[in-house]
Amino acid sequence: MRKSIKRFLSVFAVLALILVSACSGKEASKPSTESNDGGKSGAVTVKVGVISWLTGAGAGYGEAITNGLKLANKEINAEGKVNIELLTEDSAGKQEQALSAAQKLMNSENVSVIIGPTLSTEMKVVGPEADLNGVPIIGTSTTADGIPQIGDYVFRNSIPETLAIPASVQKAVEAFGVKKVAILYGNDDVFTKSGYDTMKKVAEDMGLEVLTTETFQKGQADYNAQLTKIKGTNPDLILCSALYNEGAVIMNQARKMGITVPFVGGNGFNSPEVIKIAGDSANGLIVATPWFGGKQDEKVQGFVEKYKAEYGKEPDQFAAQAYDALYILAAAIERAGSDDRNAIRDALAETKGFEGILGEMSFDEEGDIVMEPTVLTIKDGSFQIFE
Repeated sequence: MRKSIKRFLSVFAVLALILVSACSGKEASKPSTESNDGGKSGAVTVKVGVISWLTGAGAGYGEAITNGLKLANKEINAEGKVNIELLTEDSAGKQEQALSAAQKLMNSENVSVIIGPTLSTEMKVVGPEADLNGVPIIGTSTTADGIPQIGDYVFRNSIPETLAIPASVQKAVEAFGVKKVAILYGNDDVFTKSGYDTMKKVAEDMGLEVLTTETFQKGQADYNAQLTKIKGTNPDLILCSALYNEGAVIMNQARKMGITVPFVGGNGFNSPEVIKIAGDSANGLIVATPWFGGKQDEKVQGFVEKYKAEYGKEPDQFAAQAYDALYILAAAIERAGSDDRNAIRDALAETKGFEGILGEMSFDEEGDIVMEPTVLTIKDGSFQIFE
């Protein structure tokens, strides 16, 4: 396990406090055990900050994430083993707002843990700040390369693009005899650029010919120039790294242009919003995900029914990952037995074989998730297992 100077200093400070307390005849301060469960247990109360994209073009991601967290929080607190207080801040999908939210949660609210932010771009600035302050942070939707490597206190339970994209491309190649591909990606976002890097490497490793590589910017509305170039190369498959807003519009415009070949998308496509925006044009999209709501599993179906009853809609991958993340955190808090940031961080790092609605999960030595993805396709207006 990697060692951190700040952890050493933190331990040193605690020892110093104990010595001072002993000399003064007073006990050292203990973690709060106050619970809002009506006093029925001695469950430790832990403040957990949440940074989520709740307003703007990508608010669908943040809504799903916070819904999953609130549902899990309701259940966890009812069990009485630990008591979690969620404090939520909106990042609006912006780095500076996410960083400001993190600083408020860590310094003013004194949270023990942070969940979020939504985008890898945001985590690139929030992660180092949390690590510097010794605050554990868990990404539930940050799939870009290098996120857990930010520091000892940075974790994620969302499968990285480096695991998801190879699985989906491999399935597509086998199903359609793919030899030639075109790549389209957003070049102004850490997440979509990371997805492109993985797609390019996978294509090279599999010996696929890359006919053309086209780029776009977040919020772009017209993709006809890029799609015209792609259509002219006659690819067998299009690899696209985009968030759902741009991705759905790209597929819609592609189909209207007469492009019929399948799309393999990155993690940003794993949302029902793609189907809502693109309609029938979303059919043929192939993605890899840890979540499939149609899986005949008691835990999965139980979550789906509870989520639908609470929010009136089906849960997506982002809701499921957030739900499991809070349960992973609750188990770590229970093992830590306190709201101490370092104790919770160490307990999180020990997570092995956790059985959630996503399946069996563990954290590796760098805080990255270890689990198996499922490859899905959109067919007849819904996500289905890609056979």
